[in-house]
Amino acid sequence: MGNCSHMMGSLALGLSCLIIMYGMAVGADQRRLLGETAYDITKYGAKGDGKTDDAMAFRAGCESKTPAKIVVPPGTFMMGEVILSGKCTAPPPLIVDIQGTIMANPDPSSYSNKMWILVEHVDNIKIGGGGTLNAQGAGVWKFAGESNHLPVSFTFQSSSNGDISNLKFVDAMGFHSKLIDSVNIKVSKMTITAPDESPNTDGIHLSNATNVEIIDSVIGTGDDCISIGTGSKNILVKNLKCGPGHGLAVGSLGKRPDEISVGNITFSSCTLTGTTNGARIKSYHKSPVLSATNIVFEDLTMNNVKNPIIIDQHYFSKTQPEQSSVKISDVHFRRIKGTTTSEIPVLLNCSKKEPCSNIELADIDLKPTGEAKSVASACQSAVGIKTSGVLNPPAPKC
Repeated sequence: MGNCSHMMGSLALGLSCLIIMYGMAVGADQRRLLGETAYDITKYGAKGDGKTDDAMAFRAGCESKTPAKIVVPPGTFMMGEVILSGKCTAPPPLIVDIQGTIMANPDPSSYSNKMWILVEHVDNIKIGGGGTLNAQGAGVWKFAGESNHLPVSFTFQSSSNGDISNLKFVDAMGFHSKLIDSVNIKVSKMTITAPDESPNTDGIHLSNATNVEIIDSVIGTGDDCISIGTGSKNILVKNLKCGPGHGLAVGSLGKRPDEISVGNITFSSCTLTGTTNGARIKSYHKSPVLSATNIVFEDLTMNNVKNPIIIDQHYFSKTQPEQSSVKISDVHFRRIKGTTTSEIPVLLNCSKKEPCSNIELADIDLKPTGEAKSVASACQSAVGIKTSGVLNPPAPKC
């Protein structure tokens, strides 16, 4: 603006300046208007009566030639299998604004790929809106098992630059959400809710995911609040409230022969309440050779947690006597405090075949509660344990 004031001494230059400024303003208005183009699913076939399958309307706006926002307005919509797949023609970012409640078809056999809502091969997408995804899973949890994986509520797969925020997930049949084969993902302000007894209902699971940030969220479920699986790296989980559930987990690792290493994973400033585990790394027996390295658990608060700090390399080991080949190293447990219902709240139960190495315990203060009268640490097959600050319980001797 200062440059234009100097130019006003010349009428021609002043007019030029005004034209330029006007052009910029018009361009900004056009971009703003284009960015607000909304595709309300009720205008594309969605009935919103809670009975009609409105899944087909969910893709409205993907083929737009201008920036698009897919809107699920207030109300209740029943949707079976929802697939948002392929490169949308709408200029990025594609916005999905879920304001209402989406109820799943409660019949798990209606999901051909064991997924309820799938976003696949869609880059630069923003999903939010404050709405609810209710999978109505309670009626099918009794059928869950190792050989019968129930549908995942939300899967973000083979995509990049995703921003997922401000959504509520309720009662998934299987996992609540999965981030798979994807890069550059931000997840924030999520609320995930399922009862403690719901089986295999992990809150957020990662597999071959890179550069992921999960922040400012609340997860209570029947399995891991966060589970980080094969091939995942550069992961930050921060300001998370977890409970009930099985805690914050790296793993399980090594179940399948094609798994690859994980690393650069940080859990920071999280609170766990009434969970089975706190900070956990777990791997199977008879695993492929891979590594889990540079893992940090820091500034965690434990409230009545059974196993606040645990490395378990004998996960599901009864049928496989061969020790785990997952090499766990450079693991840091720092500034972890609170209460525990276990008399052994620090357990490093590592593989004899590939002992854990370079494990740091710093400023650990865990007090017994409930039936636990005292606390101690235990260790097997760990080398290079480093300690500092206050340690309650004292560091284990391997």
